[in-house]
Amino acid sequence: MTKQTENSTQATQIYQKISESASNSVLCKRIAKELSISLPQVESTIALIDDGNTIPFIARYRKEVTGNLDDEQLRNLHEKLLFYKALFSKKDDVKRLISELGFLTQEVADSIDRCETTTEVEDIYRPFRPKRKTRASIAKEKGLTGFALKILECKDEEPALLSYATTFINPEKGVNEIQEVFDGACDIIAEAISEDAALRKRLRTLYNNTGIIETKAKGTKESVFEMYYDYHEPISRIAGHRILAINRGEREEILNVKLAMDNDFAGSLILEHCSSGKLAQSPSLESVIPSNYKARACMDYITRACADSWKRLIEPSLENEIRNSLTEFAEEKAINIFAANLKSTLMLSPIKGKNVLGFDPAYRTGCKLAVVESTGKCLVTTVIYPTPPQSKVTEASRVLLSLIGQFKIDMIAIGNGTASRESEAFVSAVLKECPTTVKYFIVNEAGASVYSASALGTSEFPDFDVSLRSAVSIARRLQDPLAELVKIDPQSIGVGQYQHDMNQKKLKENLGTVVEDCVNAVGVDLNTASPSLLSYVAGINQTTAKNIVSFRDENGAFTSRTQLKKVPKLGAKAFEQCAGFLRIPGAKDILDTTSVHPESYTAARKLLTMLGNPEPGELKIKAQQKGIEDLASALSIGILTLTDIIDAIIKPGRDPREDIAQAELRSDVLEMKDLKEGMMLVGVVRNVSAFGAFVDIGVHQDGLVHISQLSDTFVKDPVTFIKAGQTVRVKVIGVDIPKKRISLSMKGL
Repeated sequence: MTKQTENSTQATQIYQKISESASNSVLCKRIAKELSISLPQVESTIALIDDGNTIPFIARYRKEVTGNLDDEQLRNLHEKLLFYKALFSKKDDVKRLISELGFLTQEVADSIDRCETTTEVEDIYRPFRPKRKTRASIAKEKGLTGFALKILECKDEEPALLSYATTFINPEKGVNEIQEVFDGACDIIAEAISEDAALRKRLRTLYNNTGIIETKAKGTKESVFEMYYDYHEPISRIAGHRILAINRGEREEILNVKLAMDNDFAGSLILEHCSSGKLAQSPSLESVIPSNYKARACMDYITRACADSWKRLIEPSLENEIRNSLTEFAEEKAINIFAANLKSTLMLSPIKGKNVLGFDPAYRTGCKLAVVESTGKCLVTTVIYPTPPQSKVTEASRVLLSLIGQFKIDMIAIGNGTASRESEAFVSAVLKECPTTVKYFIVNEAGASVYSASALGTSEFPDFDVSLRSAVSIARRLQDPLAELVKIDPQSIGVGQYQHDMNQKKLKENLGTVVEDCVNAVGVDLNTASPSLLSYVAGINQTTAKNIVSFRDENGAFTSRTQLKKVPKLGAKAFEQCAGFLRIPGAKDILDTTSVHPESYTAARKLLTMLGNPEPGELKIKAQQKGIEDLASALSIGILTLTDIIDAIIKPGRDPREDIAQAELRSDVLEMKDLKEGMMLVGVVRNVSAFGAFVDIGVHQDGLVHISQLSDTFVKDPVTFIKAGQTVRVKVIGVDIPKKRISLSMKGL
């Protein structure tokens, strides 16, 4: 057996033994510690996830198993689970690869196990990874490794080094003179230095703590990136939104961006590190610079190699790493803010049982109107021209009043796009002449055009013009924001920033979970829900959603949840996951109208019998009189499940969404030129960012309430202070018409 084969066999045995360290036990303990929850909670939740259960189902119907972890805690746990599974998988892969090369020792395996990130794992694998040709690999092919080790011994002064170097001159290998020997040896040392995992970790930390990001303008033309034309900021303090702005400026070739740090300090740190022990865990070069005696000539070459390693190999690599890390950090912050805005928008309260007129404002092409009855069915559409250039106000007023009277309109939903303010002024004037009470609301129409031109919009209204579909969508957004907005890609709803600059897969996944949580928190009417809405219900995919609607169309309305089992491709697991979130208002079995899961129907019926079938209003009182714990024990269910059953029966149609307030916009402010500093207005928050909130005050350009102007007290995170869709009072503190910037304040209001 050769030495190489023996090493490989021993290494494989070590790998197999070490790979067992990435067990579920280690993973669960780490997650429990990081999230400050108990180990049993983590273990039970992971078991539920591994068994194919969805997060909404676990959060709602497995509270006893998880120890009552909520949606957010479960999402965080799931995210940690995916992270550690990926990390442990990476560790196993690297150990296997190093093992196959015959270099896996217990020391290397232990160092991999200690890694906390995939970057650290990559650092350890770096010396072993097969490489393309480098200056160092060429020098090794020329047989110069021995001379590199001689320099690292640091014993010989210049004459002795020169004498020894001559023995490495070999024209057949392309080494023709002394200088080539020294250059090649320094290249080998420089690469070995750059592959030292411990050194890279120290330098990465130094770069993150002391580095500076610097930006310069490529030209002199005006742009939105002017504040970054000559800008610098410590890496450790830069905010996420500035990172994304700088990245975009660089991508649009307006900015030059670089990271910088103290090169002299980095060089001295590298030299100190190389003098303190092993240079690298490298299969080809391991040596120690002696601390007791250091020949000046050798140290000169080592110092040269250190400087070259930093400037040519380490710094460019770390700069790329840190830029990527900063971008990931910024994207995570932006996605979290986007998700919070999206949730606030989706969870705006619906206005049920009202006939709504959707009003899609425009100038030249006219304002599109759509009458939508309380069920969401569109009854009629038309176009009026009350805005410039036609300005047919009298004719438009007559049409609007006629529609209000004929269809008993309760509310008018006005889109906030072009001509919104003029349309709002027109509607306000008409309603003063209306004999019945009709309210109007300004509705965020972001994404309405996307829906109108989509395959879904076309299938819903094949005979409608695209713009008329927008009017229907605007009306439905007022009736039920969640049900209508799920038809649109979340990225198109207009409540995020820099969304096109982010990792689109990650953004889509995160926003998808927000929509899923909102849909399942509210519940879905099985007999009216669209395929888009159904597809976000736990356990239902797009195919199953279409099958449910097809089954409904062919067989009539569902009368019980058990009928779901007859839907093609909706198996037992899918039924378990989705049934509790699908409601049938007016069903013969009252439990089908509630959030009580079918698996608990027996317990729920037994509960009602035990309490003498009380009226819903008396149920909780009678249950408390009997004793919740005693009832739970008698029914063989958990206290949390029992409490949920009682609450669901008391309020079968309960909707967690809060009431919406009317946006009372001023009709005397129609354009930016109408704004004056000190003016007090009421607007609607359209978007919240890390640096403040954007408020629609009806002039086609949202104003910014900077974080410093949100309150008289300190606000650390705007997302926790203000929500998208919220109606707020603001004061104008600045107007820049050329740059289309409006500065607002909420201080003192």
